[in-house]
Amino acid sequence: MSMTGGNDTEPVKTETTPPTSRRGRKKSSVWEHFTIEEVSGGCTRACCKLCKQTFAYSSGSKIAGTSHLKRHIALGSCPKIKFQNKLALAKVDGDTLDPPKRRYRSSGFSSVFDQDQSYVNLAKMIIVHEYPHDMVEHPAFVAFVHSLQPLFRMVDVNTIEGEVLSLYQKEKQNLIQVFGTMPGRISLTIGLWTTSQTLGYICLCGQFIDSEWKLHRRMLNFMMVSSPHSENALSEAISVSLSDWNMKSRLFTITLDNTCSSHDIYSANLRDHLSNKNMLMLKGQLFVVRCYANILNVIAEDVIASIHGIIYNIRESIKFVKASPAREEKFAEIALQLEILSTKALSLDVTTQWNTTYLMLVAALEYKQAFNFLETCDDNYNEAPTADDWKKVDVVCTYLKLLYDSANVVMAAADLTANIFFHEAWKTQAELTNATLSEDTMVSSIAKEMHEKFDKYWKDCSLVLALAVVMDPRFKMKLVEFSFSKIYGADSARYVKLVDDSVHELYLEYVEQPLPQTLAYVDQGEANHANGDDKNVPTTSMPAADGLQDFDMYLSELAVNQSSKSEIDQYLEESLMPRIQEFDILNWWKLNYLKYPTLSKMARDILAIPVSMVDTGCSIFSSGTGSRVLDEYRSSLRPETVEALFCAKDWLQYLPTMAEPPLAAVVNMET
Repeated sequence: MSMTGGNDTEPVKTETTPPTSRRGRKKSSVWEHFTIEEVSGGCTRACCKLCKQTFAYSSGSKIAGTSHLKRHIALGSCPKIKFQNKLALAKVDGDTLDPPKRRYRSSGFSSVFDQDQSYVNLAKMIIVHEYPHDMVEHPAFVAFVHSLQPLFRMVDVNTIEGEVLSLYQKEKQNLIQVFGTMPGRISLTIGLWTTSQTLGYICLCGQFIDSEWKLHRRMLNFMMVSSPHSENALSEAISVSLSDWNMKSRLFTITLDNTCSSHDIYSANLRDHLSNKNMLMLKGQLFVVRCYANILNVIAEDVIASIHGIIYNIRESIKFVKASPAREEKFAEIALQLEILSTKALSLDVTTQWNTTYLMLVAALEYKQAFNFLETCDDNYNEAPTADDWKKVDVVCTYLKLLYDSANVVMAAADLTANIFFHEAWKTQAELTNATLSEDTMVSSIAKEMHEKFDKYWKDCSLVLALAVVMDPRFKMKLVEFSFSKIYGADSARYVKLVDDSVHELYLEYVEQPLPQTLAYVDQGEANHANGDDKNVPTTSMPAADGLQDFDMYLSELAVNQSSKSEIDQYLEESLMPRIQEFDILNWWKLNYLKYPTLSKMARDILAIPVSMVDTGCSIFSSGTGSRVLDEYRSSLRPETVEALFCAKDWLQYLPTMAEPPLAAVVNMET
């Protein structure tokens, strides 16, 4: 018997109690939940006492029965019963409710409706998917939610904004507790945002390695400032952020994403302003780092801009070929006649992503003869580049490939620890340096343009990159010596000594100025003691009765000589680890913490330096250069709301509940 939620016939305002059975049995327990309403035509309907929904019961002498009424109660179809969890399945006067024919099982899902939790979930949805707050007032959205859950009371704009701020504060307190157990220092990245107005924002993220040797990056603040490009604004924002997160004494480095011309100004002012408030390691030589992804983008975009006229012709040529299937077929026939066996397909680029422009040029190069031939046989086409143009594109692609491959290696890394960047940077520096010496004037002119900018980056950041690769037990100082010989030639010894001196000087600073112990370090110290590695604990030995007193003296002298050698020297003198692709550098330091207790602290901070501001798994090519622009909607919000939206979105992605939908594998049906 099908159920209906209403009837076109107006009901008669008459209520009766259901009749008892002819055999004198007591009435079914279902009538505790229903009453009988008479309607015109001699028909009656059963009305649910709780939700007021009506169902067919009798039509003349034909009675529909009560099975469908029992299912309404037993299956929880009644909103009042379903969401208030008041279903009563007890036997009443010897009669029981019929069991449902289908049972629904859910995983991790409660049938009890929770208004407050629904508000939290709505706030999370708005934060994570960047929906506007006023969507809670959109009639279509309100109707949709009501169709899913009639009991949900939709909130207004002010209330949902309050939920967003509350969620932000809760997650912030959780993150503060995480930072409270952070064993090392923190490094910051600083991104600049502008608005359509005169105001702007500074985005600060912190990167660190926790006590389990896991790398983390979290957004700390998204602060509005009147002049985001001012060095005073940067230093003030950093100071406020460090105070806000109780990390004034833990700042290690900052990484900037800005243009080459302003970098020196930023570096000098930030060092001067913050050195009075924070103890900078190695006299501030490592303090300001430049974003590797940013320098790749700046150089690539500048080189592409230098041949913009040629690229315009290539774009127009591809558009011409793809304008119709007939032209594409004709072009394919020409390529076949010329025996061009390319596997690359012609495609237009996305002008804001230089990697797509590079791929467009590489494919077009393989069809250059076809484009030239097409111009001779089609009067409508006259955009083919000249022979000199194609040669210039070839040279540009050769060196764009260098940047493209480097970017892809970085993006493929599971963890963006600082050690991986030295390999890419030194190879790029060496290639560009050699290319500037080319006898081909076209090659040398393009290479000089690229080398000028990358050489500035190399001079600013090569020390940071070198220190990071020294902390890689597969390379240590050996790769620095090898790579510097390729770059500096006979003068390399001087640069190698600079890195070696810096490594030892930084190590001594860690020996003399250790961070205050955190809970994680206390636990590890106790573990050291438990494993007999506490050198301060006096030891006793059994008297030698085997006539080897001289041997004992030898061992004692050997121990003194070994203990006089520092951890850093022991580490550098040991053999290199095998260069396996699956090598986990963070796990290696975790396993060797007891062997190098001080050096491992230094390695933890150095490896956590964010050499690139692009997160793991994100595209370097679309990161852009310079400031990013806040959209009109978010520009209109209060600054504290904007900060809550940006920070909470970043934090929520790391929660286990956000990893996969909580209702995945919700319903299984059994018959």
